[in-house]
Amino acid sequence: MKEGMKIPQHVAIILDGNGRWAVSKGKPRNYGHVQGAKTVEVICEEAYKMGIQYLTVYAFSTENWSRPKDEVDALMKLLRNYMKTCLKTAAKNNMCVRVIGDKTGLDDDIRSRIDELEKATVNNTGLHFQIALNYGGRDEIVRAAKKLAERVKEGALAPEDITEQMFSDALDTYALPEPDLLIRTCNEQRISNFLLWQLAYTEFYFTEIAWPDFSKEELEKAIESYNNRDRKFGAVKA
Repeated sequence: MKEGMKIPQHVAIILDGNGRWAVSKGKPRNYGHVQGAKTVEVICEEAYKMGIQYLTVYAFSTENWSRPKDEVDALMKLLRNYMKTCLKTAAKNNMCVRVIGDKTGLDDDIRSRIDELEKATVNNTGLHFQIALNYGGRDEIVRAAKKLAERVKEGALAPEDITEQMFSDALDTYALPEPDLLIRTCNEQRISNFLLWQLAYTEFYFTEIAWPDFSKEELEKAIESYNNRDRKFGAVKA
């Protein structure tokens, strides 16, 4: 990492290309997901060493349920195992873990493991690591709108009093800073229903590297690119 680089406070990553990476090596798609989970552990550690405070990864979207059943089942099995591993990793690295998304759509045992993980790490002061599971940006916005609508219905809130901050506080990412940098791997250049509200002023970085091959060096490249941006937050350049 070059000296004097400005480190983004919050980095979000769309972990793309696990299946394609595996197929390119003559392996089943699930092999790529397993290797991708290992890459997540490595990047969590490297990100914190670099000074990144918040890292949010897109692990399983609301649209992923439409994948072949055997792949979804394998992903859920991997998720169960990852929750155990993440608990150990969080304890070792003082990492605070939070899961965002519609948890009601997950099996009871997975929700229990998520609850255990969040409670066990809530007071940790290292990297704040958010995992998006059964997550969709539109779904999140609809759920937030319903929360506010319920308050209006109860008479606790007037429609005209609803503010952007109030809406942000109703999202899964409440109390988190908005991402400074979004990274998407495997050369796909779209946000795929990820953090639609939160990415309003985020810088985007796309790389051809598939997620299992993403490394500390690739993260550094993304941060160097981020440093070359002129962040005006919507202001008109002179």
